[in-house]
Amino acid sequence: MKQAERTVALVAPHFPPSNLAGVHRARLLSQHLHEFGWRPVIVTTHWRHYEEALDWGLASLVDPELEVIRTPALPTKPIRVIGDVGVRALPWHLSALRKLKREKRFDFLYITVPSFYSATLGQLLYREAPIPFGIDYIDPWVHVWPDAEVKYSKAWVSMKLSERLEPWAVRNAALITGVATAYYEGVLERNPNLRETCVTAAMPYGFSTRDFSAPSIMSRAPSLFDPNDGNMHLLYAGALLPKAVGVLERFLEGVALLRERGSLLSNRLRVHFIGTGKSPNDPNGHAVLPVASRLGLGDVVTEHPHRMAYLDVLVHLTGASGVLIVGSTERHYTPSKVFQAVQSRRPVLALLHEASTAVQVLERSRAGMAITLSERRLPEPSQVADALERFASTHYCADSVKWDQFEAYSARESARQVAAAMDEALDRYAREAAQKWSPSFVR
Repeated sequence: MKQAERTVALVAPHFPPSNLAGVHRARLLSQHLHEFGWRPVIVTTHWRHYEEALDWGLASLVDPELEVIRTPALPTKPIRVIGDVGVRALPWHLSALRKLKREKRFDFLYITVPSFYSATLGQLLYREAPIPFGIDYIDPWVHVWPDAEVKYSKAWVSMKLSERLEPWAVRNAALITGVATAYYEGVLERNPNLRETCVTAAMPYGFSTRDFSAPSIMSRAPSLFDPNDGNMHLLYAGALLPKAVGVLERFLEGVALLRERGSLLSNRLRVHFIGTGKSPNDPNGHAVLPVASRLGLGDVVTEHPHRMAYLDVLVHLTGASGVLIVGSTERHYTPSKVFQAVQSRRPVLALLHEASTAVQVLERSRAGMAITLSERRLPEPSQVADALERFASTHYCADSVKWDQFEAYSARESARQVAAAMDEALDRYAREAAQKWSPSFVR
């Protein structure tokens, strides 16, 4: 007998038309969960409370039949006291979840973070009456980054607060997931009891072929460059992480070395960066151009520092000669944009940590090449220059790519794994709950 469909209340502090990268986790999962016996109900914040530019093209990719509950939040105008939308919306998200719980409208609560403060919603509800809940780590919550090393700074305070809040938030979690195992491994090390009490699973964002089939992508040309001007256009799209800055500098030093060598490639190479600025809304917050200018590459590198609409990014990816991925020196960082880049059907040149799962996949599939690095070893400029020469001379044919290598990284496969993990976590919760109490929630 087929199991009755279950419902998951999926908390996503940002959701389309927000243009932040984190929205894609909930958006992509919600496309496919129903195929595996789970009906998602999204609990998010109303777009009028988002600070970033809205992307209605991205919103058009959301299933119109999907139930989305959009709550109020504390405003940031005229005075911006708190910026984090997870904090600003927390009381209203909690209220919406309480209502769904009273009406017995969900079987499992699944919280995507960041915003990390949203992770407390599960424990807040659990304290009122036990429920099964899970937390999905898109980024690690407790970790050290350069700004957080400055004592008593805002970042330092945030880090110290995370060290206090995370153990409390995960205490009764039935499920811990992440875009890679390393994203939540620290949680298990700091809270070893979770290894026995909760289900864990890792799955990438996954890619969606539906995104690239949007009619507007095929009918438009890139605005930042002319694909037919005879130049080789490499495109990087996405935020630039603090621990990727050194990797970026080595890459640009490699480009500068091409020019020093008198390489013919240096005359036609153009490298474009989108969304790499210090703020998603600041068109003047350049992070790449200062480095490029210092190296004499002002005529080679262009930067669109603020965020670009999602469909516009896909237009530029499909119009580029190749896609550039600049990874991080952190072992846990496996950029989800790698698989999106592959789906653009353009060759990929990636600078990735040697532990990244994407390294072998890129090369085995013939979708691109990778320059590897580690925490202590960045690629030499000569290594980058040589790789660029090879990349430019390698014939790429989308029909020759071994597309079956990427099935494990599709959004559908990620949704299948999330559904299976929730099934296991909910069944385990029900068995254990039956031994302790008779909760009215478990059906």
